[in-house]
Amino acid sequence: MKAYLVLQNGAVFEGESFGAAGEAVGEIVFTTGMTGYLETLTDPSYYGQIVLQTFPLIGNYGVIPADFENARSVVKAYIVKHACQTPSNFRSEGGLDAFLRESGITGLQGIDTRAVTKMIRNSGAMNGKIMFTPPTKEDFNEIKAHKIEKAVQELGIKIAQNFCRDDRPRSTEATPLSNLGATEGGRPYKKIALMDFGAKRGIADELFKRGCEVISFPYHAIAEEILSIKPNGIMLSNGPGDPADSANIPIIETIKELQKSGIPMFGICLGHQLMALANGFKTTKLKFGHRGANQAVKAVNSEQLTVNSVYITSQNHGYTVDGDSGGAGVVSFVNVNDGTCEGIDYADGSFSVQFHPEARGGPHDTAFLFDKFLERIDLCAED
Repeated sequence: MKAYLVLQNGAVFEGESFGAAGEAVGEIVFTTGMTGYLETLTDPSYYGQIVLQTFPLIGNYGVIPADFENARSVVKAYIVKHACQTPSNFRSEGGLDAFLRESGITGLQGIDTRAVTKMIRNSGAMNGKIMFTPPTKEDFNEIKAHKIEKAVQELGIKIAQNFCRDDRPRSTEATPLSNLGATEGGRPYKKIALMDFGAKRGIADELFKRGCEVISFPYHAIAEEILSIKPNGIMLSNGPGDPADSANIPIIETIKELQKSGIPMFGICLGHQLMALANGFKTTKLKFGHRGANQAVKAVNSEQLTVNSVYITSQNHGYTVDGDSGGAGVVSFVNVNDGTCEGIDYADGSFSVQFHPEARGGPHDTAFLFDKFLERIDLCAED
């Protein structure tokens, strides 16, 4: 069926719909990953956005539920140049078109994705709408007025729960806390409290590999609730939306209280931004965001790393911390392309990064940061 992508600046692109049949309006964002489309589709940080893949062929290795970052997709719509109709992979359990239909997600293919990407890079982030008739004035008014608010609150889990140690997609059904004293080989797990703002499954998996038990807490959990399980460390997850959204103020206050406990903390993506806000930094919206598996970052001002060493990272964010805004921390990484803040170290031993060290999908250059987190926990235990 013929369909149109209508951008906020008035540009119209004609293509062909696939996936679920339905109109969709949202912020258009592009990601440059050549692989990892399943992780992109199931990354909760894309909540409410229309995702465009710059790589021209998507869907060639099918749908593999074991690779999902969440049990369901929360993107608003999905745009590709060519959607593969005949995937070939021994792990595949279906095709992209069927997955989108089952997920209720509108797809659009056959448009000039390169032209759309260039337009966003030149003009900056903008909204768009996928529709099946030529646009009217009312459509443009709807597109311009669209805004995502309270994203974490809309997406987040509602009660504390254990992350499961298996390869199945993360359940959308909450399970009560249990087995908090679990051991493996006679040794207690390091108990990690994960503040879940829309956590990728890969974060918990990296902690599992290192002998940790992960207890996930909802965005509205207060410090006393999190500290009541006596965690060895606290993770702040990725998630969607504007970190400075007024709805996130209670979360920022909770982070302030948690830092007073002296328990090592590690923030990723939105968690990095929220920790920065809790420590007096400011955040700003990027012109078009960093999304893809090939973002270069450089280590600076770091005791743990060789200064000026460069790492290739996986990223997905539209906002950044202003490293010069006077917060109580030291910038540890910067983006090689635009110089924006990519990490902060704090005096209490806590730290955060803007990129994804769990890198699903993407390079594993910075997976060592999980080891650094556990080393901080061990040092804290010795003290």
